[in-house]
Amino acid sequence: MPTTTTELEPSRSASQLPAYRTAAMLIGIGVGHFVAPKQFDSIVPAELPGDARFYTYASGVAEVGIGTMLLVPRTRRAGAAFAIALFLAVFPANVNMCRLWWDKPLHMKLIALARLPLQVPMITQALAIRRNAPKY
Repeated sequence: MPTTTTELEPSRSASQLPAYRTAAMLIGIGVGHFVAPKQFDSIVPAELPGDARFYTYASGVAEVGIGTMLLVPRTRRAGAAFAIALFLAVFPANVNMCRLWWDKPLHMKLIALARLPLQVPMITQALAIRRNAPKY
């Protein structure tokens, strides 16, 4: 019987730290969808059917849920796969934000534009988390 870890609780290695950081980011942003939903409502593409608030809350639930999955070693691999899907799914909202903010002050335009290429490292980070996650 191992003294430092068990099969049910793998040790926290440096390779798992990105999972904890990504989880904190997702949970924090997800909670923000409920605390200040109006700012998220404003970037939901109008072309989507239904109320923008539905999409705000749904994405908040997804972010909190996926972040929680990344914290738990047993669900980390699946959580990373869901994170990739989430990052791809919210990309249209980021594009819409650029469109809506195009006539805003320069610093706001730059923020909106910077969000687009940031999806790439978030997706590659989620791929690495999946690859390094414990296998059960």
